[in-house]
Amino acid sequence: MSLRKSCLSRKISRSYRESQKSLKETRPGGGSVESSTTGSDLAAGDGAGSWAGMFPELLGEIIRRVETSEDQWPQRQNVVACACVCKKWRDITKEIVKSPPAPVGGKITFPSCLKQPGPRDLPHKCLIKRNKKTSTFYLYLALTPSFTDKGKFLLAARRYRRGAHTEYIISLDADDLSQGSNAYVGKLSSDFLGTNFTIYDSQPPHSGAKPSSGRASRRFASKQISPQVPAGNFEVGQVSYKFNLLKSRGPRRMVCSVKCPSSVETDEDKHLDDLKMNKPETSASGSTILKNKSPRWHEHLQCWCLNFHGRVTVASVKNFQLVATVDQSQPGGKGDEETVLLQFGKVGDDTFTMDYRQPLSAFQAFAICLTSFGTKLACE
Repeated sequence: MSLRKSCLSRKISRSYRESQKSLKETRPGGGSVESSTTGSDLAAGDGAGSWAGMFPELLGEIIRRVETSEDQWPQRQNVVACACVCKKWRDITKEIVKSPPAPVGGKITFPSCLKQPGPRDLPHKCLIKRNKKTSTFYLYLALTPSFTDKGKFLLAARRYRRGAHTEYIISLDADDLSQGSNAYVGKLSSDFLGTNFTIYDSQPPHSGAKPSSGRASRRFASKQISPQVPAGNFEVGQVSYKFNLLKSRGPRRMVCSVKCPSSVETDEDKHLDDLKMNKPETSASGSTILKNKSPRWHEHLQCWCLNFHGRVTVASVKNFQLVATVDQSQPGGKGDEETVLLQFGKVGDDTFTMDYRQPLSAFQAFAICLTSFGTKLACE
């Protein structure tokens, strides 16, 4: 009886090896089919792995469910893990993340999401950590209500002195803050007084955009080092602080003009216009005009006050809230001075909060907040 089982087992094993050999010979490129997950399958970028052999409809449904359920970090890393399996998974994951309603929801998944509009309803809550010794600033996505937790790292910036001007180099890498780095995403440049700032993006904000002319906007010393790498930066915004010549009591007054990234809008969203917040007014050049929200004077406390809803705990001249303003160049133009699009405030010696929403991106919001650092004697 045992001899019969042994012969039967050998026969099944032999037939299995022969079937595997025939599959290997018939597959293009001679690739073998394995039932177990191997490292070569995970690294396959040409569709030869078993993971890449899944039906596109089934694969898309799986990734779509993961993308919908894991909408907050650190669970959001599962979506990134799907994009790391192989090229096919990466392409489908990127397409699902870019497709509606992801941009409308403002979820942060890949580095490219940092230049997409933030959420429409509830703002992204972030933290900015400052290192005075190295003049470096770090942006984190808050994962908990605590101000002491770092959260997920998003961007870093370092302040440089360029003659009479000041520049902030913004990068995806906290250890590599230079314009020649692959992690470079943009910069912020100020004038001599530190009251007027220009925001530059390393990539064109739209097709056909031309780099800004001038030495301040140049990314490299040479005119062109590679056709794939723009030698110049692209202007995407300006921030101006108004002078306070009379030295009247009150906070800083600022006006921002930014070219906000467009968000994808579905037909369902168009039917809900009456439930949406009023969109910020745009000028003829396509720039969104924002201004700081006017505070009120508190008689009992004898100070200017703004309601930060518990997100700011230390009084500082740097604290501000930005709202949409009325553009007088547009007939019937309306602003929304109740909906705060960006707020920035101090919660510790070197810790600040940054909350932003549509139409601003994380990169633009971070750049605007960087303008608040530094002394501005003519504006205070």
